[in-house]
Amino acid sequence: MALNRKQLFFLFGMLIPAFFIAAGTLSAQNRKFTVVIDPGHGGKDPGAVGSNSKEKDIVLSVGLKLGKLIESNHPDVNVIYTRNNDRFVALNQRAEIANKAHADLFMSLHCNALDRRRTSPQGVETFVLGLHRSKDNLDVAKAENSVIMYEEDYSVKYEGFNPNEPESYIIFEFMANEFLDRSVYFATMVQNQLVSNSKRINRNVRQAGFLVLREVAMPSVLVELGYISNREEERYLKSESGQASLAASIYNGFKEYKREYDKKSYVFTNGGTQRPQSQGSQPASASVSEREYRIQFLTSPRKYGNGASVFKGLNPVDYYTDGKTYKYTYGRTTNPEESRQLLRKVKKNFKDAFIIEFENGERVK
Repeated sequence: MALNRKQLFFLFGMLIPAFFIAAGTLSAQNRKFTVVIDPGHGGKDPGAVGSNSKEKDIVLSVGLKLGKLIESNHPDVNVIYTRNNDRFVALNQRAEIANKAHADLFMSLHCNALDRRRTSPQGVETFVLGLHRSKDNLDVAKAENSVIMYEEDYSVKYEGFNPNEPESYIIFEFMANEFLDRSVYFATMVQNQLVSNSKRINRNVRQAGFLVLREVAMPSVLVELGYISNREEERYLKSESGQASLAASIYNGFKEYKREYDKKSYVFTNGGTQRPQSQGSQPASASVSEREYRIQFLTSPRKYGNGASVFKGLNPVDYYTDGKTYKYTYGRTTNPEESRQLLRKVKKNFKDAFIIEFENGERVK
């Protein structure tokens, strides 16, 4: 299906403001890091309905618990909720809240469901914006996007977008999401924690066309906490302990993301003179009295050997570990100017690469 002129204007009308909003965040180096927590549905929109629970109630409870964890442990973070009670908030208003706050991160919380006539699976999955690559991903996007039908004049507001027509999703092929890499990184951290810490079944990090993610100008994820249509999982999702565990796992993912964000910001705004804190690492070749700079360009739960295609020709590559995560680095120098030259080289293929420091073979934080 070809896009008509009206749809194209709508598409570029979304992209251009998003660019300037994103650019504005770069000039706000000293403001608080802002995270937006978006509990899906609410009010007249119950979301998915289980045997004796509603999606809107579960995600609100998890979202509030998550926000409290962040506020308690990160006084430098401003937490904003798209809703903190049982009320309906339109999809475009959720994005508007985040964009007006010039937020640094957006988390939308949901529960999955299948038709009651089908046997429901279990498990968690974390989505980032993109064109669906499978029918399952499209079905999830359809279900979450259908909230717009609770809005008056939704066909006008969303320029003819129909969540039930696959043809409507063609617009996502044209979305150049400059935040995709960071979104995927954060989604991976969250998904790993939900699986390892909350012991949930892993349904992986996925891409799909979610309206609420399309309109935000920042790294963003949509977390499906589990299947409310599965009796066993519904009991977990309803329980206080289950909700607390889910909130803690997402918080752990956030904490990892924020830690990496702070390291990047410190290197580029303060010249990288932080105090050391021990991390696992391969032995360094530099003198023990010298600070060594490396370029971190990739994080993965997998261990790769030198020459792996994922390194895109960088060789040799080192790594250090942080928990169960492998963090890959390129180059070693004691000269700050040389490290910046190495960074420019690596950024050609890994745009989110950044400079890190080692001392006595240990990562400096």
